[in-house]
Parts: sequence; C-alpha cells; structure tokens
Amino acid sequence: MKLKNIFGSDELDIDEVGQSEEYVEVSHMDASRGGSGRLAIRVERLEDFADTDRVLKALRRGSVVFLKIKGLKDKDMGELKRAVEKLKKTALANNGDIAGVENDWLIITPEFAIVERE
Repeated sequence: MKLKNIFGSDELDIDEVGQSEEYVEVSHMDASRGGSGRLAIRVERLEDFADTDRVLKALRRGSVVFLKIKGLKDKDMGELKRAVEKLKKTALANNGDIAGVENDWLIITPEFAIVERE
C-alpha cells in the first residue's frame, strides 16, 4: 500500500513508514489532556471562603486558575487572607505557583506551569 509523504511529493511504502526512526515526544501535559496539547485556564470568583475548595479542585485537575478576589476582598478582608493562605499552601505543596495580578486577581498554576515574574 502506498502513502503520500506529507513533507514532499514522493510516495512511501506503508512498510517503510512503520519502520521509520522518526518519533514524536509526548510531554506529561499532552498525555494527561488526551494528546490534544491544550491547557485549561479557568476563570473563577472567590466570593466566600468555601469557594477555595472549588478552586483547589480545578487546580488539582491540572487547570491554571485565574481568580477574581474582589468579591471577598470587599466583603471580609480577614476571610480573604485565610482563603489566600490556604490556596498558597496547597499550590506550593503541589509544586505549583501563585501570584497576584493587579489588586483584584490571583493566578494559580499546577506543577507543570510557572508564573514568570519581572
């Protein structure tokens, strides 16, 4: 059976393709996403301390979380500090990263992503 080479106009025998030494490396992230190579970025809101569980669940599933904290910040600063501390401890314990963006946002990443700071 003949197969057209996608990189040129010559045809390859199907047996030659199977014995080729070319390969594609699949990273851990690609394998966990079903080979799609796509990264989930979730946008969440922190309105109450109880919302931290939902955010951490998304983080453990491998999503980068972009978190709006303004609702809880306006409501109760003490509760916001507790929530941020819990998020920070969990992110760092899982080799992730957390950083503030402006005044009202946090970005929290799992272990395979980092936040570059300048």
